[in-house]
Amino acid sequence: MTALVLSTSDYGYLAAAIAAEAALETGDVERDRFPDGERYLRLVTDVTDREVVLVGGTISDEATLELYDLACAVVENGATTLSLVVPWFGYATQDRAVREGEAVTAKTRARLLSSIPNAKLGNAILLLDIHSEGIPHYFEGTIHPRHISGKPVIESLVRELVSEDFIIGSTDAGRAKWVAALARDLFVPAAFVYKRRHSPSETEVTAVSTRFNGETVVIYDDMIRTGTSLLNAARAYRESGGGRIFAVATHGVFPGDAFARLRDSGLFVAIASTDSHPRALALREEGLVVRSCAPLFAAALR
Repeated sequence: MTALVLSTSDYGYLAAAIAAEAALETGDVERDRFPDGERYLRLVTDVTDREVVLVGGTISDEATLELYDLACAVVENGATTLSLVVPWFGYATQDRAVREGEAVTAKTRARLLSSIPNAKLGNAILLLDIHSEGIPHYFEGTIHPRHISGKPVIESLVRELVSEDFIIGSTDAGRAKWVAALARDLFVPAAFVYKRRHSPSETEVTAVSTRFNGETVVIYDDMIRTGTSLLNAARAYRESGGGRIFAVATHGVFPGDAFARLRDSGLFVAIASTDSHPRALALREEGLVVRSCAPLFAAALR
């Protein structure tokens, strides 16, 4: 019997794509609301003695709790194994305390997901391009964390978007290792900007590692949220002599008008991401280039 794929309410599109890619069965979940707002969930498809894949990202606190509640129901109803597919682990930037008294939310969410009861043959969690490499070590007990690299999709996306010679650029030196690895795999040079952070939402570019002579720059980052760092980096590359500029990220989060601000800046030929966050799908009609991360998870699940 093939594995059964379920999803939270926000990730039905990705569950269907993973199931199609890996030739797996999809299952159904009944959802409702009580008058006081409490959520009702029921597994319609029988999970007894099944290998179950549950797809859901922590895009909000409510989405995280839905993932947790469904996972517990899967185990308590007799699943043989539970594989959590978490395309977007949304607390990854809160991976350590900077000021006294701060909650390390990445750690507390990892602890929460670690407390899901064990399926008969164990639990695993698959995480895509997490922002901090230390986060898998926050998971406790017997749950098995696996990091899934988005590089195959990112490399394919870059080659699809850019036909001329180009340089891979970073938004800050903190992503230097990721950018250098991507540049090496694509056999192109890398460039870096250095920035100073004044607050969680305010940064200032202090230097650029390379002087350009009209070369195309593909700025890569693991995620785009407000886009402030990306805008600052693009301006810095342009002021240093860069030519056409593209932006590519694994996770396209884009809260509020973030994508519109980037698109309307006139700095970018194209902006692209995977569909690891449902917000990216909503922005396709506004010009965001989106490619599926389903093949990455399907390959891992095989």
